Amino acid sequence: MRMIENAEPLMIVGWREWVSLPELNIDQIKAKIDTGARTSALHAYAIEPYHKGAARWVMFTIHPKQRRTDIFIECHAPIKDRRLVSDSGGHKQHRYVIETQLIIGNSLITTEMTLTNRDTMLFRMLIGRTALCNRFIINPTASYLQGKPFYNPTLACP
Repeated sequence: MRMIENAEPLMIVGWREWVSLPELNIDQIKAKIDTGARTSALHAYAIEPYHKGAARWVMFTIHPKQRRTDIFIECHAPIKDRRLVSDSGGHKQHRYVIETQLIIGNSLITTEMTLTNRDTMLFRMLIGRTALCNRFIINPTASYLQGKPFYNPTLACP
């Protein structure tokens, strides 16, 4: 076992956790911790790319609550990339990739997320292993160990 000297202790998370995406004005969303996924994925529909000056942006809508389609949030983010992604069933899909802040417990991290329609999935968001790497330890028998994140909408980016 390799030990890292002077490293801060890693936060323990359950197999599902409450998170916040302040730059997207999403105060709370349940996320499944998915070490099988390389990149995090966020539920999105009505995905429309556009230009803001010379920069490429994407507008999308999200249903932040499980099993609820009557609640929605319109989000805007700069496009970081567009990638061919394989889902858990082996189906390939081109997805927009954004980079945004993620709050889990008292940790604020910046991570990449792909945008895909997850209406048929139980969780509106997956947190992949790239976001988890060297930051968290997963307890697969526990849920919501970090509680609901603190969210201050006045700190969110427009």
